[in-house]
Amino acid sequence: MPAIIDPTSLGFLLAETRSQPMHVAGLQLFEKPDDAGDDFARRLFESALAVEEIAPLFKKRPTLSVGSLGQWVWAEDKQFDIEHHVRHNALPQPGRVRELLELVSRLHGTRLARERPLWEAHIIEGLSDGRVAMYTKMHHALVDGISAMRLMQSVLTTDPDKRDMPLPFDARALKRTAKAREEAEHSLAEVPMSALRTAMGLTAEAAGLPAAFIKTLTKGIRNETSALSLHAPKTMFNVNITGSRRFAAQDWPLDRIRAISKASGTTLNDVVLAMCSGAVRSYLQELGRLPSSSLVSMVPVGLKSRGADSMSGGGGNAVGSVMVRLGTDLADPADRLSSIHGSMKAGKEALGSMTPNQIIAMSALGMAPSIVIPMLRLNGIVRPPFNLIISNVPGPRSTQYLNGARLTGTYPVSVPMQGMALNITCNSYADDMCFGLTGCRRSVPHLQRLLTFLDEELDLLESATGVA
Repeated sequence: MPAIIDPTSLGFLLAETRSQPMHVAGLQLFEKPDDAGDDFARRLFESALAVEEIAPLFKKRPTLSVGSLGQWVWAEDKQFDIEHHVRHNALPQPGRVRELLELVSRLHGTRLARERPLWEAHIIEGLSDGRVAMYTKMHHALVDGISAMRLMQSVLTTDPDKRDMPLPFDARALKRTAKAREEAEHSLAEVPMSALRTAMGLTAEAAGLPAAFIKTLTKGIRNETSALSLHAPKTMFNVNITGSRRFAAQDWPLDRIRAISKASGTTLNDVVLAMCSGAVRSYLQELGRLPSSSLVSMVPVGLKSRGADSMSGGGGNAVGSVMVRLGTDLADPADRLSSIHGSMKAGKEALGSMTPNQIIAMSALGMAPSIVIPMLRLNGIVRPPFNLIISNVPGPRSTQYLNGARLTGTYPVSVPMQGMALNITCNSYADDMCFGLTGCRRSVPHLQRLLTFLDEELDLLESATGVA
């Protein structure tokens, strides 16, 4: 019997428009094994088409019919065609990373067809260095972004000699992907979406919220770090977007970021935020669009919260969000890093005094204006609640393989939303920090320039902290 689509998933389906596709994706790059021939990508594609049994998640599609009494339900696709979902692409010459990112940008701007299961996997060859790429996208109604990324990671192995490995849509991978999905439920990158859900209907679970709300509201009015932001400036990012996408990705050695963190007495995440702050500042400066006051980013955080031990499962951690002033009004990179560190520390301390349910509710209140402003078509007219989202998610610490092919990089491809034209999500992998920048192509021109500015900012931070 078809399952009724839950309100959260239905919300993502109904929120989707031509300008706002609601799928999430990941890009992975693989170095072929030494014994692989030129047909490695072709054989990988053919093995994907030959999967005997598809996992149930990948065969369901949304349906609205008389038989479902007017409700949206998940129904199994009786005409499932694996060749529609798994595709083989080749890059044009000269096969640079630039051509790969242009292809991913185009693929990411195309909506998934609702008359079929809401996912696609693209195996891409033609890179001049011989690597093979895989771009996989799934609708947010099926799974959140980091869950999707971890679904792919869950079928990888640390054994370079292992072969005949299943991909996530293969039923053989069901147990492993189920575990990954369970782990991803508590992912930091899920905070914006879980907060959006809660903002649509706060419940009595947020016991004691009024006192916490008054305290947080006071901080917001004073322009101090909190879960609520009342002082974000208007920027070129906070406008209505189109469906055109631009994706840029690059990674930097974790050792460089850790060295800055150690020398400055800050956290690794502080340094990542400082890189983003300096890059965004330089980008807006180059375009003559830098506001005089600091940009504000919504940053998901994990923290120890009051009353956490009473939560089901006995876990001691909670996940919330802090509105962080990025210090883009400060010219010195060391000052920006110091400002971010103080902002993050104060925000964590404020949320750390709340219970997990209060943290969720407060994060929802902080996100609520980002729902209301686009709904009332006030983007660019009133101040936004924050200017962009920056997420940093821990990834695998060891080198991973797929049928002997070494994973050299894994990059999240996120969802820009109305009023939020730029999303920066990064994840660590082995010895690197991998950045994925996703933006509206028309609202955020020359997005790839941010990669140059990220690189320059890392150099500046090293000099400012005496690491270089």
